[in-house]
Amino acid sequence: MMEKIMLFDSHAHIDDKKFNEDREATIARALENGIGGILNAGADMFSSARAVDLAEQYEPVYAAVGIHPHDAKDARETDYPKLAEWAVRPKVVAIGEIGLDYHYDFSPRDVQKAVFIRQLDLARQLGKPVIIHDREAHADLLAVMKKEGAGLSGVFHCFSGSLEMAREVLAMGLYLSFAGPVTFANAHKLKEVAKTIPLDRLLVETDSPYLTPEPHRGRRNEPAYVRLVAETIAGLRNIEPEQLARITTENTKRLFGIQ
Repeated sequence: MMEKIMLFDSHAHIDDKKFNEDREATIARALENGIGGILNAGADMFSSARAVDLAEQYEPVYAAVGIHPHDAKDARETDYPKLAEWAVRPKVVAIGEIGLDYHYDFSPRDVQKAVFIRQLDLARQLGKPVIIHDREAHADLLAVMKKEGAGLSGVFHCFSGSLEMAREVLAMGLYLSFAGPVTFANAHKLKEVAKTIPLDRLLVETDSPYLTPEPHRGRRNEPAYVRLVAETIAGLRNIEPEQLARITTENTKRLFGIQ
């Protein structure tokens, strides 16, 4: 087990209503478990506003603001100036999470693409990295990133693609982040990616309250459990958990410009 080693949960949703009863205690538990930072990602205008508020309220918490593909159908023209207004606040470090989701198709695919591209453009104007959501949309998302996202920094959060796709993402200068699924026994392809990619492009996350790692699978996820993700990847790579923690924390701070 890692002792006194600071980790960074590079993607969580502690603004979620599932934390309404114990949000402060959840943050405290993370700190007790050596989690020195939590990046709370927005998914719509309401959760983005909450993310900004939480970042300003709690020292270890940082924020990203953006419109998730599920919510792209509700995006309004007035949302983009508001996102820009939030994004220049000191603890707002990225535009996200944004991208494409063809699993649920809660928003029409052409609308998802249009809203995604608008936010990539916003990130470029503001000089901010992007946090990318990709579910069952690998080919389209890579095509959009190559055309509209060229030169942007960012991360494919909760990476779920193949090793071949990982190499394409890395070739664009982007990072890959791994969450609870890498701890699952049957996640052979994902484990291979986490074992293979360059250490300086690797982040860890929880995506709390979703995607809870083993052995807590089936319960609510929380930032303290990012240790389990980090320990699993350290084991795959045959390095000490402390080394993995240090490297992924440095990567997160570098990508998001956190001092």
